[in-house]
Amino acid sequence: MKKESPIPAAPLAVRDVELRYGTTLIQKDLCFEIQQGEIFVIMGGSGCGKSTLLKHMIGLYRPHSGSICYGGTNLWELDPRSRNRLLRNVGVLYQHGALWSSLTLADNVMVPLEEYTTLNAKERRELATLKLAMVGLAGFEDYMPAEISGGMRKRAGLARAIAMDPDILFLDEPSSGLDPLTAKQLDDLILELRAALGSTIVVVSHELASIFAIGNNSVFLDAERKTMLATGHPVDLRDHSPIPKIRQFLARGVPRNDNTPPLEITI
Repeated sequence: MKKESPIPAAPLAVRDVELRYGTTLIQKDLCFEIQQGEIFVIMGGSGCGKSTLLKHMIGLYRPHSGSICYGGTNLWELDPRSRNRLLRNVGVLYQHGALWSSLTLADNVMVPLEEYTTLNAKERRELATLKLAMVGLAGFEDYMPAEISGGMRKRAGLARAIAMDPDILFLDEPSSGLDPLTAKQLDDLILELRAALGSTIVVVSHELASIFAIGNNSVFLDAERKTMLATGHPVDLRDHSPIPKIRQFLARGVPRNDNTPPLEITI
């Protein structure tokens, strides 16, 4: 009798997680999985803890309780060296780019390459040039962050985030502060990078255009109940969620036909 192969663990799983700052509860009872190749959106209203959850998922903070697992391995059951080794497979674009202002764009991209690889200076420069070209910044290697626009700084931060070809890429409010055209271009770039790198992408966002353009799974966090209300494809949640608050959040500004029942304000 042929033995069945075990089902592989999801690349990233959040299980019974509770988040606190001191005695202040941020979120509780968070349970969801992110599958290989998904663009998973963490969404919800202001102050619900979206970026806080992301910071816990990338290992900056330890959850008050519960587990965050990469490929079935609990991040916080590892010793610090093993945890750091695992997190080398993760890339992060922070909300405001977080570029070193005293370094050129190429030097910013080379920071993780210098820290975690044995590439020589010429190889690091060539790889940084390639990553900048991948995000549409070919020829800008020697520019300083202050010499380029906000949208270009986001792209440069993205180039640094993909410098190590991460298995999982985290993007914190990538479209925040960008005009609609630049935000659309960044959304298109995220889709292109997912196709090129095969990475799983986790995005914190409240921008509806971006959520619907790139997301194929999501979790909705609620600031009042301090927990998640639902997971699923953003379009499905907008059109079919039984929870009025979710439908209202996702349908704001979207015209509805006459047969659609009015959205309620409370849950």
